[in-house]
Amino acid sequence: MPLLVKNVRLVDPAQNLDGPGDLLVAEGKVVAIGADAVSHPQAKGAEIVDGGGAVLAPGFVDLHVHFREPGQTRKESIETGSRAAIAGGFTSVCAMANTKPVNDSVAITEMMLTRAAKADLCRYFPIGTVSREMKGEELADMGTLKAAGCVAFSDDGLPISNASLMRRALEYTRWLEVPVVAHEEDRDLAGKGYMHEGAVSASLGCLGIPAAAEEAMVARDIVLAEHTGGHLHLAHLSTKGSMRMVREAKARGLKVTCEVTPHHFALSDKELMKFDSDYKMNPPLRTESDILAVLEAIADGTVDAIATDHAPHGWDDKEVELPIAAFGIIGLETALPLTLELLVNRKVISLSRAVGLLAWEPAKVFHLDHQGLGSLKPGAPADFVLFDPSASVQVDRAFIQSKSYNTPFKGWSLPGKVLGTWVGGKKVWG
Repeated sequence: MPLLVKNVRLVDPAQNLDGPGDLLVAEGKVVAIGADAVSHPQAKGAEIVDGGGAVLAPGFVDLHVHFREPGQTRKESIETGSRAAIAGGFTSVCAMANTKPVNDSVAITEMMLTRAAKADLCRYFPIGTVSREMKGEELADMGTLKAAGCVAFSDDGLPISNASLMRRALEYTRWLEVPVVAHEEDRDLAGKGYMHEGAVSASLGCLGIPAAAEEAMVARDIVLAEHTGGHLHLAHLSTKGSMRMVREAKARGLKVTCEVTPHHFALSDKELMKFDSDYKMNPPLRTESDILAVLEAIADGTVDAIATDHAPHGWDDKEVELPIAAFGIIGLETALPLTLELLVNRKVISLSRAVGLLAWEPAKVFHLDHQGLGSLKPGAPADFVLFDPSASVQVDRAFIQSKSYNTPFKGWSLPGKVLGTWVGGKKVWG
C-alpha cells in the first residue's frame, strides 16, 4: 500500500526544498514530493500519516561509526548499533574496519553485510582497511573489497604513518573512485598523551596531544592528494590549523573533503578537569579557539559532513583511571539534538544546511548519492526521518539505544525528538 505523509515541513537541500508539503511513497521509493504528492494517482487509497507539522527530511548518512562486530559485541553489535542509528534518524551508516579481526577480507565484509541484512534496520556500508591487518605495511586488496561492498578505505583508529603507503593508497583508490579516510595523528608527536596539550593539560599535570599531531599529518596528506589526484577524506578534524588547510586545499580544487563530530563543536578540553573518561576521545577535545574555528568552517562550507565517530565502550573500558581509559564516545542518538541546539538554534547555520550536513553532503562524499541516498527526489529510496526540532529529549539510559552508555552528554536536555524513521518506505523506528 502506498504511504502518504501529510502536514510536514519538507526539508531537502538536494532539491532546495524547505516548506510545507507532503510525501508520497510506494514500493520503497519516493513517488512524489511537495504539492504533487496529494494529486498523484497513487495517493488514492494510500495509508496516511499526519506529521503534525514536524520536519520531514532525508534519512541521515553517518560516514563514521564503529559497531564492534566481529570481535567485541559486548560493546556493540551490528544490530544494536543499527538500532541506535535509526533512533537518531540515521538510515545509512558507514562502518569502520577496526573490528577483530579487521575488515581486510571479502569474508569479513560479507559477514558484516549478512548480519546487517538480518537486523533489517538501516543501510549498512562497510569500510575496508587500507593496509592488511591494519599493520600499515602493505595495501589490502582494495579492488576485491570494493567489489564485495566496501565504499571507502581507512585504517581509522590508527594513522597511516608510512607516507609511501598513503601515496599508493590514494593512487589506487583514484582508479577505484572511492575515498581514503584518514585518521590524522602523528603518533610520535602524540606520544602517550590522552588529552589536548595546552594550558589545561599543564595545570592538571596530564600528558597532552598537541594540535600539531593532527595538523602535521593533514598537511602531509593534502600534499599527497595533490600529487596523486586521489580523494582524501579527513576524519573527525578538530583544530584551527586543520580547518585552515582544508579550506585552502578546496580553494585550489583538490579532492579533499572532511567531517567534524558534534563533540568537537560542543565541548572543550576544560571538561577534562572533571577527570571523567567520557570526555576522553581521539582526537581529543580542543580549546575554545579551536571550537570557534570548527564552527566557522561549518558555516562557510569548508566542512562536508557531520559524522558521529560512534565508538561504544563498556564500563570496564571507561570506569578506570583517565590515562588508561579507552578513547571514544557514542554519538548516534545525540547528533541531531546537538546539531539543532549548537548550530541551528544559535544561528550558526540554517536548518536546511544542518540537514545537508547530516544527509545529502555525506552521501555525496562516499558517492552514495548515486544510489539516491541523502535526498527525497522522486525515484530515490524512501529513506526519511520525521522529527520535532522544538520537542526536547533527555539524554539518559532509556533514551540511548546503543549497547554502551559512554557519553559525556548524560543528563543534558536537548531539542530534537525523532518521531519516526523509515528505510525503503518501511517504518523502523517510532
